[in-house]
Amino acid sequence: MRESQIFILFLIGLILILFGSVFKFMDWPLASLLLIVGMTFQGATVLILVYKLIKKKFQP
Repeated sequence: MRESQIFILFLIGLILILFGSVFKFMDWPLASLLLIVGMTFQGATVLILVYKLIKKKFQP
């Protein structure tokens, strides 16, 4: 994945978390689902970035 794709994945997760927190604050349905999906996107982004950094460090 290119850096721009990783950044877009991060932004999608951030937007979902923001909407989920607003939904939770307003007591609207699907708030928990938005938060879980957003945090999953954030976690996937972190794992991809760590993998890229490790791969770059150990590349000859």
